[in-house]
Amino acid sequence: MPELVIFMSLHGCAEKAALIFREMSLNEIVLVNLRNQSPPPLEDFKTVIIGGSVHMGSIQGKIRKFCDDNEKQLLEKRLGLYLCHMQEGKTAARQFSEAYSEPLRNHAIAKGLFGGEFNIDKMDKYEKMLVKKTSGVDKRVSKIDLKAIEGFGKVIFRLDQT
Repeated sequence: MPELVIFMSLHGCAEKAALIFREMSLNEIVLVNLRNQSPPPLEDFKTVIIGGSVHMGSIQGKIRKFCDDNEKQLLEKRLGLYLCHMQEGKTAARQFSEAYSEPLRNHAIAKGLFGGEFNIDKMDKYEKMLVKKTSGVDKRVSKIDLKAIEGFGKVIFRLDQT
């Protein structure tokens, strides 16, 4: 049975994690970027991974709406939740808690905070100005945590079990 990765990626960080999952899984992976795709019926999947990134302090609205609209079905799946972000420590943990409902967080067998990046080349003029003003960044900065992504993948895909 294929596994589903639903994500929202504007500048590529959440998509990078999804692509790594596709390489890690021993099963077929269906990738759906809610930015420009509609999700397939969830009954076709036993495992669902949901990921997004933080923009202006919160996860994308399409991810939040997908989770709210499908919470009952998601609570019947093997579930993984991840978040790409530029914050660290308590702020990152708070953003994760605000991104996903408590029932989903409690049900998820894998949860991940994967760091993030400012990909200035993919930002519009307004985003560049906002990032520079709030973070002082005017060039590409990457803080993607590949070990966290790989650890999450091992848990969700059961790669360490014999």
